Amino acid sequence: MSATGRGAPARSATADREIVISRVIDAPREVVFEAFTEVRHLSRWWGPEGFTTTTRSFEFSVGGVWDFVMRGPDGTDYTEWITWTEIEPPERIALLHGESSADPNAFDSVLTFEPDGAATRIEMRTVFPTKELRDEVVEKYHAIEGGRQTLNNLAAYVAEIVGKG
Repeated sequence: MSATGRGAPARSATADREIVISRVIDAPREVVFEAFTEVRHLSRWWGPEGFTTTTRSFEFSVGGVWDFVMRGPDGTDYTEWITWTEIEPPERIALLHGESSADPNAFDSVLTFEPDGAATRIEMRTVFPTKELRDEVVEKYHAIEGGRQTLNNLAAYVAEIVGKG
């Protein structure tokens, strides 16, 4: 156990390697969870503004894989690979995300879906292998803004499917 001093907030052991993004989405968490776990939904909203997602294979189960390509607005293709490491419907998903199963720079993400009145607060907590890798994706790939845009796209998509958009 670490001592944090009087009144000092506890600091996560991974704080310098993580990105945390959250958003409230105006829909029940079961709907938000479904939009995040079914390929027919994911390909409609996944990624930052201007990106498209093409799924090559998808199995939503612990140990299952989502293999996909994101195409950027400039036409650049980004090969992506996710394996699901924990699934607790409709509360939590943990995953490992990289370019492939052999990617030494793959990172862990945990998504939580918490009720917030009639809405849902989704939090995406991503931990990178090193601080340097975290800093690189923030600076080179604008990961924080990209994550915010992705959750905004999810919110807009969910509003559309529940008839509020």
